[in-house]
Amino acid sequence: MRYEGPIYRPPSEADSLLIQATIGCPHNRCTFCMVYKDGPSYRVRPVDDIKEDMVEAKKIYGPHVRTMFLPAGNTIAMKTEDLAEVCSFAKMTFPTIDRITVYGSSQFIHKKGPIQLERLAKAGLGRIHVGIESGDDVVLRRIRKGTHARQQIEAGRWVMAAGIELSLYVILGIGGRERTREHAEETARVINEIAPDFLRLRTFVPKTNTPLLEDVQAGRFEMLTPHGVLEETKALLEGLTIATTLTSDHYTNYINLYGSLPEDKPRLLDQITQASEWDESCFRPFFVGTQ
Repeated sequence: MRYEGPIYRPPSEADSLLIQATIGCPHNRCTFCMVYKDGPSYRVRPVDDIKEDMVEAKKIYGPHVRTMFLPAGNTIAMKTEDLAEVCSFAKMTFPTIDRITVYGSSQFIHKKGPIQLERLAKAGLGRIHVGIESGDDVVLRRIRKGTHARQQIEAGRWVMAAGIELSLYVILGIGGRERTREHAEETARVINEIAPDFLRLRTFVPKTNTPLLEDVQAGRFEMLTPHGVLEETKALLEGLTIATTLTSDHYTNYINLYGSLPEDKPRLLDQITQASEWDESCFRPFFVGTQ
């Protein structure tokens, strides 16, 4: 099996077979992300090469692989016919496979449209991990996400309607002190309109070699304190009205929140309230991310 460039996968895909389908990210402009700033440039691997890696993986791991993740940063941007062929071949090669998963940004999902997403679902694509980061259009423009709230809502609804599981990611604190209220309220609104299967929380950490780190260091972006992040998290959670699974399975977070909404909302809010009473020295220190 062959890999090129940074290979990232969500924590929930820790046990998945990783078969690289794309290299780099076709957007690669987000001000908070360092992953592909130094390359490699985005490209799609030849379908035959991807298939060869699956055959090789079968020799190593056997035919009983249950989940597969297809890196890199935005594999949903592949041509639909190619990605569908890859998914179909994966199901044929590993008959016991339960889930095939990719990363995908809203703008590239939106370009697919409902019909192509349905085709991918029939071919075996079972889950898409989508970093919406925020539902606030002001924040989205500032971080150069390349999308807007309405597009995120439509893309998310189309994924759900196609029968593909949707895992959404939100970055707490990505609006800074200036936009914390709007970030929480608008993000809750977008999530409510999409009603994803999973909602995963991350906390903003400035990363080396990114424009947003430069803004933090120059004082143009004022980060939230741990208490500020908890307050924003509470506002976000209070605004959610849909049924979903909430998790914060990431090293950037100040506390680990996990539960089923709406039934676990009172417990989660109590957990946030209790943590807000801790001295801020109890939380992880500020750091600049290097990965």
